[in-house]
Amino acid sequence: MRKLWIALTRRKTDDVNEAESQLARVLNLFDLTALGVGSTLGLGVYVLAGQVAYNIAGPAVTISFLIAAIASAFAGICYAEFAARVPKAGSAYVYSYVTIGEFVAFTIGWNLILEYVIGTASVARGLSGYFDSLIDNDMSRALNESLHINVEFLGDYPDFLSFGMVLLLAAILAFGAKESSFLNNIFTTVNLVTICIVLVAGSMNASVDNWRIPESEVPEGFGTGGFMPFGIAGVMAGAAKCFYGFVGFDCIATTGEEAINPKRNIPLSIVVSLIIIFLSYFGVSTVLTMMLPYYLQDKDAPFPHAFDSVEWYTIKWIVTIGAVFALCTSLLGAMFPLPRILYAMGNDGILFKKLSTVNSYTKTPLLATIVSGIFASIMALLFNLDQLVDMMSIGTLLAYTIVAICVLVLRYQDEEMIKVVSVKAPNIFRQLFNGHSYREPNSMTSAITKVGIVVFAIICLVWCSLQKVFDMDTTEGIVSLTVVGAILILICVVIGMQPVSTIELTFKVPLVPFVPCLSVFANLYLMFQLDLNTWIRFLIWIVIGYVIYFSYGLRHSTQITRARNHAELAANTMQNQGQHENPAFEPDYKENKGGLPPSYTFSEKL
Repeated sequence: MRKLWIALTRRKTDDVNEAESQLARVLNLFDLTALGVGSTLGLGVYVLAGQVAYNIAGPAVTISFLIAAIASAFAGICYAEFAARVPKAGSAYVYSYVTIGEFVAFTIGWNLILEYVIGTASVARGLSGYFDSLIDNDMSRALNESLHINVEFLGDYPDFLSFGMVLLLAAILAFGAKESSFLNNIFTTVNLVTICIVLVAGSMNASVDNWRIPESEVPEGFGTGGFMPFGIAGVMAGAAKCFYGFVGFDCIATTGEEAINPKRNIPLSIVVSLIIIFLSYFGVSTVLTMMLPYYLQDKDAPFPHAFDSVEWYTIKWIVTIGAVFALCTSLLGAMFPLPRILYAMGNDGILFKKLSTVNSYTKTPLLATIVSGIFASIMALLFNLDQLVDMMSIGTLLAYTIVAICVLVLRYQDEEMIKVVSVKAPNIFRQLFNGHSYREPNSMTSAITKVGIVVFAIICLVWCSLQKVFDMDTTEGIVSLTVVGAILILICVVIGMQPVSTIELTFKVPLVPFVPCLSVFANLYLMFQLDLNTWIRFLIWIVIGYVIYFSYGLRHSTQITRARNHAELAANTMQNQGQHENPAFEPDYKENKGGLPPSYTFSEKL
């Protein structure tokens, strides 16, 4: 049992015999920022803004995007610090492997595969639906009549357009990161130009009166009118949905082995791309809800409908063409990190090692790219957009949560920590508020932090459960949530009182531990908004992954070889130190009477 625990918690180290990455470093700051923007500005701008405004938040969709942007920023800057610490391909997978252990890393990596597969398939399906709405739904009607699928958990008909688009983009990605990045830059530029056209043309037709519609003029079922027709609850529900419009920027962090100067460019590109994304969403949703009353929006293709209503037909088609390019960009950005995750996990041996084969001509993980394309295209072929979107969020939120936890764990420990022998209860209670005035982390302060993080996550789950049980308007609900909230704040204070790591980084998360703790809280809260069917499908996916890990990955992990290489290196070093025993060449410590030989400590970092 102890051996199994050691295997599950072994952490990734660099192999002393490991060669330099075979992936080519070709992506600069502009490439990375364009990748983040392109992979995110897709469905959110051209579909989500109108959809949330229509029957969830109304004109207050602008506030929903702001709240979602803040929540995403917490996750974004946590990703940025990790990118500065571990510039390796694999995103949250590598980060958790380095800091927590192999089992958790596999869980995160497996969830990221799910996220990117679902993300790719959902954007492809959304693009197909957008195109279909522009031709009066002729395509879906024909396919539904001739090839109707009568299975409850599948879509209504096979979507061959989205199937073909995914395969085509998989082929483009297989040609190489620089070539696919060049195409992505073109698409992203077209996307931003289209958004600028929407902002300018839309603002010329905007009217503040559409934010002040009296309740008497609002159709039944569309709230009370005004700026917040569905109240605060509608704004928060809209924020939960708008949050998924920001999913995608984290693909920047998967390019650690292909980025030029990753420690500087990856954190910077994450921050810059998030700012561009928020400003685009905020501006577009503002213009859209001012052009047309929220209850008259088209959920599938809001902009063509809005420009139709003001009879600007030329702008309508310019925006439509730009939207198609934008959704293609989002499709490319969603699929770009998928083969990289497979490459990283295959390279570590916890998924099939053939996936880590890098083609000598394209310098890309060719087999992983082909497998990714086939898998995602089948998902796009068989499932409809609603089913795909329901599954996309859970893996993303769990990955964001683990990243925030890893930031806290790393910030409050050092590689060479002093072991505190006296860990009696009085010392621990005194150290909760750093009564010992330690300036550097040690084993006791690190343990207090880790326990505090676990307790914080558990109390977050309690708060989310109480929020589901109690009504926020009742006295019981207010009191219970306030008490639990006060406990969460106290735990944050205790963690914040502990000494932090002295390691210098090019980027650090500000206001630690409050920002990572807020990120954990926000992510867990959103996970609680998911329905039971999503959790059931998620658990099935996890079971499949664990069968692969325990039957293959546990025994083929390259960390076993890395640990053996470290042990051999340490043994050889100590042997070489003891070979020269000639008195004329005695070590310094032997010339000092009473001196002791230097201590050689080796920690097999599992």
